[in-house]
Amino acid sequence: MRRGFDRPLGRVFARAIPPLLRRANQLMASGDYAAAASAFEQLAQAAEARGGPRAPFFHVQCGRARLAMGRKAEAVESLERGLGLFAVRAQTGKLASVGDRLIADLGQRGLTEEARQITDFVKGLLPNYVPGRTGAGAVGRAALPTHCPGCGAPVLPDEVEWLDHTTAQCAYCGTPVRGT
Repeated sequence: MRRGFDRPLGRVFARAIPPLLRRANQLMASGDYAAAASAFEQLAQAAEARGGPRAPFFHVQCGRARLAMGRKAEAVESLERGLGLFAVRAQTGKLASVGDRLIADLGQRGLTEEARQITDFVKGLLPNYVPGRTGAGAVGRAALPTHCPGCGAPVLPDEVEWLDHTTAQCAYCGTPVRGT
């Protein structure tokens, strides 16, 4: 028997999670939004430069960190960059569901002007878009943990890629996340 075949499959196929991603999520969780925004911006630029599939999510998370800092104009810019990448990549479902979540989050924070800006931006990319129509995709699916066990990112059921009815893939690192 050759060396390596006796290892568990999970270890063979484990993804290397960038330390900067773990750090960015730790900074976000601890409330150091300025450092988190900087880290997510670095991740977004690097992922975008190589055509990485997670670049839009990194831009969105950078925008969320900037919102938490009170830097609304920069936040909207980052959010729009992430949403725009979904459109460029023809990921209209992700564009609509992430847009819906952002609009709802902005509205709950009382940021009605920013919610309107994001609504208008998404409508410009998806002419038939009606805010609030997505989110039904998680019906009948397992309840997911709130954070990814791999990188610590928030796990949002309407933003993840579902692999089956009980397992989703983290939008930030690709780790499979099993629900209950």
